[in-house]
Amino acid sequence: MTSSCIDPALVFAWQTAHSVARGSPLPVHDRGGIRVDTHSEKELKRWVFPRPCDGLRAVARDIAAPRHFLKLCGSNEELRSALPARWEIQPENYFMMAAATILDTRPLPHGYRMELDRTGPVARARIIAPDGDLAASGCAAEAADVFIYDRIETAQDHRRKGLGIAVMVALGAARKSLTNPQLLVATGDGRSLYASLGWSVIAPFATATIPES
Repeated sequence: MTSSCIDPALVFAWQTAHSVARGSPLPVHDRGGIRVDTHSEKELKRWVFPRPCDGLRAVARDIAAPRHFLKLCGSNEELRSALPARWEIQPENYFMMAAATILDTRPLPHGYRMELDRTGPVARARIIAPDGDLAASGCAAEAADVFIYDRIETAQDHRRKGLGIAVMVALGAARKSLTNPQLLVATGDGRSLYASLGWSVIAPFATATIPES
């Protein structure tokens, strides 16, 4: 699917909820894209572009320092073609939408326990292993008329036990609106899991940054 198929308003809504989930500044429109002045340890600013445009190319020309990220709802090849050589393409991710609510009531494996808390529009889930280690976690946020999942992770030693799905189900149960779109950005590995749960790719999601010298 090409980047031209995605609604820019949906991308802005996703980034708004993503910022809420991570406690980042809210996004603003900038040169045909969406900018977040993150000012975190790893990221000073990010731009998200729903499709290639002159604004994307202008931002890429203007920036020569690391810790700036350019993201495109498009393929790695589309993003690479818009950037000067100093930008380095990262592994491609995928912008996905849920077709339906995940229905999975299987209990956690013996000895595992779920911790779920909600603060305002943000829900966080943690699964604790029998030995007390963090086995899986994730968060979600409901904002701008969308519900997004973020940082769904399962520790290496606790995979293939359904813990990631359990985190998704717990977070999804925190939704207040059952009609708002459910969105996430998946890695290549995560894409197959979410596809098996009924999620579909609405666009590839490419990222580039300038390496630290």
